[in-house]
Amino acid sequence: MTGRIYHEFSELIGNTPLLELHRIRKARGLGTRLLAKIEYLSPAGSIKDRAAWGIIRDGERSGQLKPGDLLVDVTSGNTGIGLAAVAAARGYRAKFYLRNIIAQEKLAILAHYGAEVVLVDSAEFTGPGAVDRVLARIRAENPGAFFTDQRGNPANPNIHEETTGPEIWRDTDGAVDVLVACVGTGGTISGAGRFLKAQKTGVRVVVAEPTPDALPSAEDPYAENIEGVHKVSEIDRADLPSNYDGGVVDEVIAVNVAQAKAGALAFAREEGVLAGTSGGAVLHAALTLALRPEFAGKTIVTIVPDSGERYLSPPTRAGLQAKPAAARREEVLETVLAPAE
Repeated sequence: MTGRIYHEFSELIGNTPLLELHRIRKARGLGTRLLAKIEYLSPAGSIKDRAAWGIIRDGERSGQLKPGDLLVDVTSGNTGIGLAAVAAARGYRAKFYLRNIIAQEKLAILAHYGAEVVLVDSAEFTGPGAVDRVLARIRAENPGAFFTDQRGNPANPNIHEETTGPEIWRDTDGAVDVLVACVGTGGTISGAGRFLKAQKTGVRVVVAEPTPDALPSAEDPYAENIEGVHKVSEIDRADLPSNYDGGVVDEVIAVNVAQAKAGALAFAREEGVLAGTSGGAVLHAALTLALRPEFAGKTIVTIVPDSGERYLSPPTRAGLQAKPAAARREEVLETVLAPAE
């Protein structure tokens, strides 16, 4: 008998499975092969574990990270969770800035890993240059901390070029024709897309992006959104993550909140996959492609970034979002961290 015991948290990251979506395909009479890469089976529950490990590994190799150092960044939750998990496993501290409309489950997970959370009013993220202003605040408030810079650190797309792309290529025996993913920091689509295109001429890379009504704005900073999924078309280059390589992308498909939710429900009720709405958005985009005659007989690989478990609480926009960020942070943390009776 042979077995394997792992000795480091980072060894558990990656090599997530590809699931063929037979029931979804059959129910819609599709002539396209649909595969889903189930990233919530990564140890901290999302594809962002890869970026977290890549960034921390790069920081250690370059000498920028030393035992006990503080890691900081702005996050929609999943990268922060991945970073907090790797930080805990390697002896670092973590602090993250998040919109005050973040899912309560993500706040609870971050707190469980021991990360400090700073909630920022969602209105501060709207308008030209908003993210840069938030990042400037983070740097000013945390002098000497290691800024992980998930949006601009090349270690993010590099880890996907090193792991995610090769895994898809290996597990499909090179039969992949299309990669569909959403964009948060741009790391997944850019790194995995670059790898796959280098292996096979004609591989198409497609982005699922939110429709305008699924984006917080100055007029409605608390609009219902597909959490962690960002628009890439008709956006000023300065406001896009620098890790996003638009030259890799062949097509962008817009998805609204209702369509993303329907995709997540299809995953759960037809395939038993508990995907978040980002995965639902990716599925909707993939089905849009699969219905086109030119994709008959092709293999489409979709990325399921995280689990729907992180989004099951009802929306908290009413009440909590109307309060200042600091007040909402205390109320939310009291709720999610209350001891069991």
